Amino acid sequence: MSEVADKPDLNLDVDSGNFSYPEDYAYDAGRGLTADTINYICDVKNDPQWIREFRLRALEIFQKKPNPTHWASKDLENIDFDKIRYYLAKGQQAKRSWEEVPDDVKKTFERLGIPEKERKFLAGVEAQFDSEAAYSNIKKAFADEGVIFVGSTEGLHKYPEIFRPWFGKVIPIGDNKYSALNSAVFSGGSFIYVPKGVKLKHPLQAYFRINAEQFGQFERTLIIADEGAEMTYMEGCTAPKFETATLHSAVVELVALKGAKIQYITVQNWSANVFNLVTKRGLAMEDAEIKWIDCNIGSRLTMKYPGVILKGRRARGEVVSIALANNGQHQDTGAKMIHAADETTSNIIAKSISIGHGRSSYRGLVHIPKHLKGCKNNTECDALLINPESRTDTYPAISVRGDGNSVQHEASVSKVSAEQIFYMQQRGLTEAQAMSLSVNGFVNDLVNQFPIEYSVELKRLIDLEMEGSVG
Repeated sequence: MSEVADKPDLNLDVDSGNFSYPEDYAYDAGRGLTADTINYICDVKNDPQWIREFRLRALEIFQKKPNPTHWASKDLENIDFDKIRYYLAKGQQAKRSWEEVPDDVKKTFERLGIPEKERKFLAGVEAQFDSEAAYSNIKKAFADEGVIFVGSTEGLHKYPEIFRPWFGKVIPIGDNKYSALNSAVFSGGSFIYVPKGVKLKHPLQAYFRINAEQFGQFERTLIIADEGAEMTYMEGCTAPKFETATLHSAVVELVALKGAKIQYITVQNWSANVFNLVTKRGLAMEDAEIKWIDCNIGSRLTMKYPGVILKGRRARGEVVSIALANNGQHQDTGAKMIHAADETTSNIIAKSISIGHGRSSYRGLVHIPKHLKGCKNNTECDALLINPESRTDTYPAISVRGDGNSVQHEASVSKVSAEQIFYMQQRGLTEAQAMSLSVNGFVNDLVNQFPIEYSVELKRLIDLEMEGSVG
């Protein structure tokens, strides 16, 4: 059987996640956020004292910090933190056997194809349902090499000597209001450690599912690739279409030690009621490489700017992103590259599509201080407008000082050409088909950088989003 034939169907249709099951939780912290909420979470999760202190300190910082006003949208004012439920779980421990997962949770992930993907393709998989991982497993061959792939709670309990030195170090509590919120109530997410020299040939994947209404999901992921290690991690996210607002606020920290390579792939297909406010950052040491591949579809508002701190000489960082904003949606996405050593290289390629009254924004930061030499950055941000009412903005911030460094920036905004659409219609395509072909052509070079098991589905997602965009 060919390699392509072995790839699973990830079933990422726009409406594939629009279902939910009746709520029946063993653990519920209630609504609103106070010190009592934090202590409830700590007690349920049996947190060590240093984590309890970490959470309570984060709560204080979150309460003091105002909502960001320089990012993009006043829509954040619509988040009512007193109505959100911060911790809901069927059980605290992730199951190692699929048969042990609660039936309703199992049905959810079976509809999304999780067991199928694990059997056919993945080195390991984690499936999170609301606040906790319901299932977590890694294939024995990779575990025998010393690879650790567990939930964040299990990681801090079982592997504190690896977990604690890096936890909260790449993204400090006070980085922004929502990193502080995550630090206070984090639950779920992945902890991954790849030992020296181990190169994972198959990706690890986590799938994050919001099932409950007026819920906040706050997974916390920490990935450490030791010297010379290489790995790929993929995450997918969905939520059903509720009428009330849902909050997703994750923190992801990556650490690539000397000569290590981490590739982090995200495909998010949130429903239009989700506020998606995520902080993601990697630390790349000497000769290390971190690459973010990011696709943002859906949500009411997304604010996400994956970044890399290029800490070691000849470190490399890259962000490749696609954002699609439909009616009533704002995709405020971009990247941050902080050069902190000589001969470091960064590359940012971002493409956005705005449909109907959708709005997309590119928000980027490139920083090269004056004492560095031989640093290079390339930034490209291109936007495509589908309708006269759609909107796009570009906010690049590039700070380059000193001599011997090279930076280039390119940005473009274009509209779908009426002549091009007419030309394709004359060859038998409908207007919708012609529009979809134009949009897929716009993002095709980036889509091809996604693994094949995602690239086909991304094109299908774009086709579905384009339905009803013309006429």
